Amino acid sequence: MKHILSFFITAAVVFSISFAVPSPGGKDCKYVGVKTCKTCHKSKKRGNQYSVWADSKHANAFKTLQSAEADKIAKKRGSDKPAAETKECLSCHVTGYNVDGAQFGKKFKKEDGVTCEACHGPGSAYKSLHNKKDKKDKAKEACFSVPNVADGSAKDLCVKCHNKNSPSYKGFDLNKFWAKIKHPMPK
Repeated sequence: MKHILSFFITAAVVFSISFAVPSPGGKDCKYVGVKTCKTCHKSKKRGNQYSVWADSKHANAFKTLQSAEADKIAKKRGSDKPAAETKECLSCHVTGYNVDGAQFGKKFKKEDGVTCEACHGPGSAYKSLHNKKDKKDKAKEACFSVPNVADGSAKDLCVKCHNKNSPSYKGFDLNKFWAKIKHPMPK
């Protein structure tokens, strides 16, 4: 009973902080998928940003749910489904969980795990704007977000999943983990 209660409390917290990104200004912001981002962000000129993501644990977040260990954790927390089908697990292991299916483009795949759009927002409206200096403000109006360590927005975003409600939580040191995932544009 104690585990089931804990499971539902965790579920309530996780659902209240899902990856749903509001659409500023009434923009129709859809998730386009990591392959769309890869088109431009795989080159050295762009800082090899795609490779930073592809080599990260975020890229394998969904895959980790497809293990016997993950299923064991989900069951222990009260789920009667495999981890890869458990809402409470999926909310942090895929991008856009709890988002209406109509917001996903054809190239989007939940199997890609925690992708660019989990941090930067759904890309349909900003994909052709965000890398042009003269259009940065328009990109931000079109759902583009750039989490920042200095203003606290990066930590606010990260701790939505990297927190004590996670069954595998071992502490969260933003500076340590940010160093593994940061991918600035070259100047």
